[in-house]
Amino acid sequence: MSAPITTPADLNNVQGDVVIGFSKRFESAVFFQIDNADAFRKQLAALVPKITTAAQAASDKDKIKEHKRNGGKDLLKISGLNISFSQTGLTALGITDDLGDGPFRDGQLKGAEALGDSGSTVNGVFQPNWVPAFKNPIHGVIIVSGDSHATVEERLLDTKNTLKLSPQGGTCHEIIRLNGAVRPDDQKGHEHFGFLDGISNPAVKDIDTTPFPGQETVAQGIVLLGREKDTPPRPSWALDGSFLAFRYLFQLVPEFNDFLRQNAIPGLSPEDGAEFLGARLVGRWKSGAPLDLTPLKDDPELGKDPQRNNNFRYDFPEDIQTQDRCPFAAHVRKTNPRFDLEGVPPEKGGPFSTENRRIVRRGIPFGPEVTPQEKQSKTTTQERGLLFRCYQSNIANGFQFIQESWANATGFPPFKPADQVPGFDPIIGQVNSGTRSMTGANPNAATASLQLPTEWVVSKGGEYFFSPSLPALKTTFAKA
Repeated sequence: MSAPITTPADLNNVQGDVVIGFSKRFESAVFFQIDNADAFRKQLAALVPKITTAAQAASDKDKIKEHKRNGGKDLLKISGLNISFSQTGLTALGITDDLGDGPFRDGQLKGAEALGDSGSTVNGVFQPNWVPAFKNPIHGVIIVSGDSHATVEERLLDTKNTLKLSPQGGTCHEIIRLNGAVRPDDQKGHEHFGFLDGISNPAVKDIDTTPFPGQETVAQGIVLLGREKDTPPRPSWALDGSFLAFRYLFQLVPEFNDFLRQNAIPGLSPEDGAEFLGARLVGRWKSGAPLDLTPLKDDPELGKDPQRNNNFRYDFPEDIQTQDRCPFAAHVRKTNPRFDLEGVPPEKGGPFSTENRRIVRRGIPFGPEVTPQEKQSKTTTQERGLLFRCYQSNIANGFQFIQESWANATGFPPFKPADQVPGFDPIIGQVNSGTRSMTGANPNAATASLQLPTEWVVSKGGEYFFSPSLPALKTTFAKA
């Protein structure tokens, strides 16, 4: 591909989950292997017209808004369908072009140790503690979303019939299916630890035309290949595709809540002290209100207001960075450091742009609510967590960098008082073995180190995929 294209992408050419995101209450991810490449290509040609485009996803969101404005209380029947392929999937289809992304080419299994996933080394090879399905080649993933379980099942059945996807194989067969759902009632939009999620996604230039205050706008090439600020050489057919990083993340909710109670910030009631500590670990209160704006008490009205809940910078008087309001290691500060890097003065080598580190997150929770028995025993007995999914044009710059160089790096962010080593991101920061700690959890003892459990979020698998544009699906992947 020649120089990156600066004109806006046509949303009819981009898969819908990438730059717009599906409207969903339920979702299924079906991971598959291709058995017969020629037969699969022919069946894919029949599926391509059914793929949800970004234009369709945007139209769906407009329909929902209009329905609500007209007083509608029920859910519209809306579904989405996208498909993505791993490097082994491209190879199985005979597509030999190099997409110019090392982590994608190598696959996530090979990079699991560097990501910090727990595991062991056998005969000199690191084996992460993943479920077996993700330790074997996965050629692709089908994402189906909808307003109800029935809608998802209907769309998925049609997709399987179109591709001739069956357990017995033939054209292709299912490796594993993972089902997610938005949490119920007042927990809608919250992940299983209880915190409002998905607030700080960036806006994409010329697509998200009315960003919220504090929402950074990134060039299209940060998400889409071949567009402005996408730099590696790409094959021409890769234009308007995007790399998908998928992670199968389990959450140890009873253990997390017990830790908050056992280490509650002193000077408050046990409940308030535990809630405050949780906010210090995440960087937001459960309502979504950021500590940087309301450091001592939750403000639910602020938390649910998109005009205010992302409008903060971690910038302090006289440019002295502190963790008085929010710990350096807090999850949302580690993964989006804002002024901690962008405000670094020239004499310290700055300022540093974080635009190429931004990712677009599209995850969904999975698993049941915590049971009374789990609360009493303070031990997880049922599987729950997050089907994490994010899109970017460069996995090494995006997901991989955020995990390895920010969340797992105890010295990040680097420009802080010498006696306040941030430590691990307490939520997603990982170490293959050993201990984790952070400073700043107690605002009254900024230099004190808090010992953390080895993990509250446990990786059980993952893979890197490429989500082709609609033209690429028609011309490079499918076969009439």
